[in-house]
Amino acid sequence: MGGADSYGTNFGLRDEIKAYWSARAATFDLSPGHEIFSEEERAAWHRLVEKHLGRGEGRSALDLASGTGVISHVMDDLGYRVTGLDWAEPMLERAKAKAKHRNRSITFRMGDAENTMEPDAAHDVIINRHLVWTLVDPKAAFQEWLRVLKPGGSVLIVDGDFVNVSLAEKLLKKLADKLLKMGVLKPEPVHMPSDMAGTHNSILSRVYFSKGARAEAVAALLREAGFEDVVIDTDLREIHKTQAKNWNILKATARGIQHRYAIHARRPTSG
Repeated sequence: MGGADSYGTNFGLRDEIKAYWSARAATFDLSPGHEIFSEEERAAWHRLVEKHLGRGEGRSALDLASGTGVISHVMDDLGYRVTGLDWAEPMLERAKAKAKHRNRSITFRMGDAENTMEPDAAHDVIINRHLVWTLVDPKAAFQEWLRVLKPGGSVLIVDGDFVNVSLAEKLLKKLADKLLKMGVLKPEPVHMPSDMAGTHNSILSRVYFSKGARAEAVAALLREAGFEDVVIDTDLREIHKTQAKNWNILKATARGIQHRYAIHARRPTSG
């Protein structure tokens, strides 16, 4: 994707992505699946992180595209020394206010997940949630993350394919929409303002994973970038079960069958 025209297109798209998430900041924490709404869900997130990364014990963690700091707080809970990086200033403002309100010593600063400007070998772990599907150049981003990690350090990606919708999921969504109109189901918490759906779809059509961020494709790019011991974990049922309490049964079922995953990978100890 070289050349001046390609660069210009990518630059424009990245600006759009930044503006989109800046606009989403105001309602981000109102949505189940973004903020954590129960201690049961928080504990489920703790178990996922411990399964792949272990407890912090003072190790340095970089939370990329940290948003309002939801995952940063999970890492802080587990004893990591956390830095959250986001390029949307309204997200950072909310993240800083939340950390202050909860009396957390988490550092939040402006930064680009694809070009962090962090020093070489600065962090023990990198974590991100729902970032990879938005990347313009994931291979370059993964090489950047490899550089920022200490030798033997780990990355944990939590993401999903939000493009390829199964027939079962489509049918559940249609049924849910029908029952909502009939008043049988109660309205769901607003996930995204309706006037932003077009912007979301436009961005999604132009990012690298416009056809869907499948776990196998993400894992292959991680290996190509130089990561090793790449493990795909599709068992996120514990988290989904705790989140399901915030949705009607049809939406909860649809979410449970989506292609969502965690991927753990390591920077080699040498080389």
